[in-house]
Amino acid sequence: MNSLTLTRLEKAAADCGFELSPALVGDGMVCRSAQFPEFVTVQPMGNDTFAFHASVPILLPVGQGSEGGVIVYGWNALYQALDKAAAIARTMPNRVAQKFHLATAMMPKSTEAERWVVQRIGQNLFRSALLDYWQGHCCVTGLSIPELLRASHIKPWACCDSDEERLDVFNGLLLAPHLDALFDGGWITFTSTGTISIAESLPSVALELLGVSSDSRVQGLKPEHSLYLEFHRQRVFRGNGASL
Repeated sequence: MNSLTLTRLEKAAADCGFELSPALVGDGMVCRSAQFPEFVTVQPMGNDTFAFHASVPILLPVGQGSEGGVIVYGWNALYQALDKAAAIARTMPNRVAQKFHLATAMMPKSTEAERWVVQRIGQNLFRSALLDYWQGHCCVTGLSIPELLRASHIKPWACCDSDEERLDVFNGLLLAPHLDALFDGGWITFTSTGTISIAESLPSVALELLGVSSDSRVQGLKPEHSLYLEFHRQRVFRGNGASL
């Protein structure tokens, strides 16, 4: 690896959240952070092409496989892969719940008002995690005005069995307000690949006014979203006649 490529890789890693000094292992550079134990390895392959490996598969971007990793083409794509990997690592399952338990461990929870304050802390942590995971964009429309985006639970808060479920980043979608209302009310749902399903009872004129079509889809779902989305399709979606 020449010095220019190494310098550019070090900057890319630091810019995207892997702030610790990288280590060179063979032909690759190992990128780490003090915020999480997971790491990624980037190996230049020439012509601005990189082999991208991760300590856990969930950090890998979608792409052409390469011996347990993927091939990333171009520096822009590499930045996106590093940025997304760091965001996922920061919000891995149970990490938000751990922050919640630490923040609320000494808080009183005996009255309804006190429990509401505690719940609000959890909801704020959940929203922050979704903003990080989805990188500040609605996962369907791409809307990127944080003040307008909603942290939408896939499996509703009241139906979750534990704080770990309630605060699992994979139990959430970051949605524009109209999509959040439709999703929360069971008027729309999504498959594990992101394809939208629309309740037949929702008038077509409403869909047109809202700008929702059968082509609308979630971008960037992981397998970890699947069980929560299955619950939503079976228990919340009005198309099954089983809306909560």
